[in-house]
Amino acid sequence: ALLLRSIPLATAQIQTMTVPPSPEPFRVFVGYDPKEHEAYEVCRRSLIRHATVPLDVRPIRQPDLRASGLYWRTRGHMESTEFSFTRFLTPFLAGYRGWALFIDCDFLYLADVAELIASAVPSDAAAAKRLAVVCVKHEYTPLEATKMDGVMQTVYPRKNWSSMVLYNCAHPKNVAALTPDAVSTKTGAFLHRFSWLDDDEIGEVPFVWNFLVGHNKVDPDDPTTQPKALHYTCGGPWFDRYRDCEFADLWIKEAEELRAEKEKRRAEKERLELEDDEGN
Repeated sequence: ALLLRSIPLATAQIQTMTVPPSPEPFRVFVGYDPKEHEAYEVCRRSLIRHATVPLDVRPIRQPDLRASGLYWRTRGHMESTEFSFTRFLTPFLAGYRGWALFIDCDFLYLADVAELIASAVPSDAAAAKRLAVVCVKHEYTPLEATKMDGVMQTVYPRKNWSSMVLYNCAHPKNVAALTPDAVSTKTGAFLHRFSWLDDDEIGEVPFVWNFLVGHNKVDPDDPTTQPKALHYTCGGPWFDRYRDCEFADLWIKEAEELRAEKEKRRAEKERLELEDDEGN
């Protein structure tokens, strides 16, 4: 129960022209690391604020997985976050059914996730069944030796493909390959390169859904290059080193609005408690 507890759902209505009605909210699993707690909260808020479908946003917390016996991998020195490998448990955590989204916590959504789902999942049932995952197929070689708060940067084929993935959770290859045992024992190369899949089982969406801050560029004359989901992959404004990074203003604005909402709720709670005390 601790592991799978849900974050409160978005309240927006389903738009049937965009995403077919579903008996349950669309599930989004977000990689969580305690050193990026604020990043997670801002990411979650941006997801829900733009959504026109109900969302069930769940953090993937490594300590919960370990306590439940679902993850026992020893953390390696190349793992920059607690979710470097736990991300691949998304289909398992989703019960190997339906579609679910995984994203790193250092995302900021600027558009409706329903639009992402609609563009990623083919309307043809056979084509949709064939796909096991959908992602942005970046060609990305980082220029810095370190990132975030000084952790080592790594370079490998298909880097950042796994940072935002729509999973067809019931796909037979995902069911067979992405078990707790496999995620705890398989190599990073096997997992991050989607080596359990054939190339034609890996679908693709435009880079604007995983817009790598500092790498991808906006063409002012091409509206299709405007980011829909910013990914502060090297580090975002919650790290001093990246306080003034590109698009920092958008993240800071979202964070400030979140803090204001929390303060308003806190003040309202105190007011109600005071009224209750006075009534007694």
